[in-house]
Amino acid sequence: MAQATTSQEPGMVTGLFTDRENAESAYKSLRLRGYTDNEINVIMSDATRDKYYVKDPNSEIGTKAGEGAGVGGVVGGALGAILGGIAAIGTNLVLPGLGLIVWGPVAAAIAGAGAGGFAGGLVGALVGWGMPEERARIYEKAVEDGGTVLGVTPKTPEDAAYFEREWADNYNGQHIYK
Repeated sequence: MAQATTSQEPGMVTGLFTDRENAESAYKSLRLRGYTDNEINVIMSDATRDKYYVKDPNSEIGTKAGEGAGVGGVVGGALGAILGGIAAIGTNLVLPGLGLIVWGPVAAAIAGAGAGGFAGGLVGALVGWGMPEERARIYEKAVEDGGTVLGVTPKTPEDAAYFEREWADNYNGQHIYK
């Protein structure tokens, strides 16, 4: 007989990381718990990617962030027409006009919204994706200042608690929300 549960489905856990080492470690903590690139959201600036990740062949984030580098010029030239196709093939979005790199389910949501989804910049896109505006503004400023935002929808409440604790205690995560 199945046991009834009263726990709610966990919401997305997001956190800000202000340096490469902690962002990379937090990302690895997601991978070690069985989450895939298609489940992990990452938002950073072009400048952060170039400064911390592009030249590090051992960086999982850098490898993923570099996948969209060649797509950036195409996206910049025809944003509305191509966003849906990029999300469909599973690559990240490189948005040079905004200086952003986005991947994971958030990229698909932004792509689904088309060019209009970014009319309000990162804040508009994150609010449109369901994030409270105050949190979106914090993350936008942090990304502009070189931070990396990670997010995941945990599979269990235990995973949600684990990521909140792990990111704060071990990886200097800031502005961690669920």
